[in-house]
Amino acid sequence: MLSQLYIENIAVIEKANIDFSNGFNVLTGETGAGKSIVIDSINAILGERTSRELIRTGAKRALVSAVFQLNGGRAADKIQELGYSVEEDGTVMIQREISADGKSSCRVNTRPATVSVLKEIGRLLINIHGQHENYGLLSPETHICYLDSMGLPEDCLNRYRKAYHDMRNAKAELDSCRMGREQKVRQTDLLTYQIGELEAADLHPGEQKELSRRKNLYRNSERVAEAIAQAKAALGGDEETAGAASAVSEAAGALAGVEQYVPELHGLVERLQSISYDLEDCNEEMRNHSSQLDYDPSELDEIESRLDTIYRLGLKYGGSEEEMLQYLDKCRADLEKIQTSDENAKKYQQDYRKFRSQAETGAAELSSWRAKAAKIFTRRVKEELQFLNMPNVTFEIRQERAPMSETGWDKIEFYISTNAGEPAKPIAKVASGGELSRIMLAIKTVLAGKDDIGTLIFDEVDTGVSGSAAQRIGWKLKEVSRNRQVICVTHLAQIAALADAHFLICKQVHENRTFTRVDRLDRDGRRMELARIMGGERITPLMLQNAEEMLQMAKNGSQGLDNRAK
Repeated sequence: MLSQLYIENIAVIEKANIDFSNGFNVLTGETGAGKSIVIDSINAILGERTSRELIRTGAKRALVSAVFQLNGGRAADKIQELGYSVEEDGTVMIQREISADGKSSCRVNTRPATVSVLKEIGRLLINIHGQHENYGLLSPETHICYLDSMGLPEDCLNRYRKAYHDMRNAKAELDSCRMGREQKVRQTDLLTYQIGELEAADLHPGEQKELSRRKNLYRNSERVAEAIAQAKAALGGDEETAGAASAVSEAAGALAGVEQYVPELHGLVERLQSISYDLEDCNEEMRNHSSQLDYDPSELDEIESRLDTIYRLGLKYGGSEEEMLQYLDKCRADLEKIQTSDENAKKYQQDYRKFRSQAETGAAELSSWRAKAAKIFTRRVKEELQFLNMPNVTFEIRQERAPMSETGWDKIEFYISTNAGEPAKPIAKVASGGELSRIMLAIKTVLAGKDDIGTLIFDEVDTGVSGSAAQRIGWKLKEVSRNRQVICVTHLAQIAALADAHFLICKQVHENRTFTRVDRLDRDGRRMELARIMGGERITPLMLQNAEEMLQMAKNGSQGLDNRAK
């Protein structure tokens, strides 16, 4: 579960420290107070995309830090698998810092991490359900994912996907072998020409760079020779003056003659002698470099011609010798494939048939599992929808055969009827916004027991509902929170009254700057907030009385849930 969330310099939140509890946590506040900022902050530590626009105006960086309490499970295993550790008390801290330059840095228990690492860990820690996910139900392509979340065996899916990919690869190879005779001739001629041209060039890695170096050296040989001559004269001297090497040697000899009287000079004498030897070595190296400047003018012509050849081939086959040689290897392989295509076609035909048979077997296995799971899923979703004040609902899963894909050969689509006597139709054609919210909550409730994710977050799951339906949604969220932590952003008093921990998000203006606060409410604070949600800014004694009654009813109802759980 998410035990602590610290937010710093995110939008209008300067600093906020939220200590979540087990069970049912509720966030309320006026529209625009900053509830979405809290959700955005949680998304940030889950590895979702962020923007420097999130940083509070005037701040150089933003920080989000979250502490999770783990009790083993897949999340703990994944953290250790990625090379990180869980503290002895079962906690793990995830941090993400966003800089004004758009860069971000991530940490897991103070150790550096990448955004992809946060994503891998985050998907096992928190499941966030936002309003947009409701509308994702309108796309039939998502329905198979919900059904498969009922516990589709991974080994079964992996076996199918391997066979499916092998089948596709074999089909691609088979198609490439089945090119027409004329096309084979054209392709053979082209490849033969390209191979011959590249082989004749006899390319070597790094050749162009070395030739360019020699070309520049020869073109500037006079300047180099003059510089070397000046340096040699400075070191070795000429007929009129002694060079630096001679002068240093002379200095060493002069001091050596008196070091018996000043023993401290011995070290200086050795240094000067060493310098003298180094200068002589330098002089010798310069003589060697001078010898490299001797060249035949025709050699420069050959170098330029060779560079021109390499440049011309590079335009056709790749920028560097390495790329051109790789292209040569590819041409040879392609030519060999064409020349042996008839023989290979038989092999790929056999492979294709074998892998297609395996894929069909796997697809049939997946389809059989889905047919069984669909019955259970349908029954349980319908039960949940009836509880959520949709008593006359009909919920069906249509399973049809489709061309094979990554997920098998099943087309899965949810059908629903919300009125007695009306035939079931695709969700996109029937469900209203409020109905979508309840359908999604029902699905989430059914799937809640199929994983060990410790925290579920519902962002305005109550959109489009009110009255008794809202009450039922609240009770359902409360029920789900018995087995895992639930965090809910809501505008409805019926839901907020059921919270185990109620947080108020509010805006304040201080010295012409807007600040958002997050406060955990006590009993009196909850009563005031419920009254505000129900009646607005002007809170009357009657509203406070109604709020108190709601809290008491929620308490009594929670005791009933506890008894049923036992």
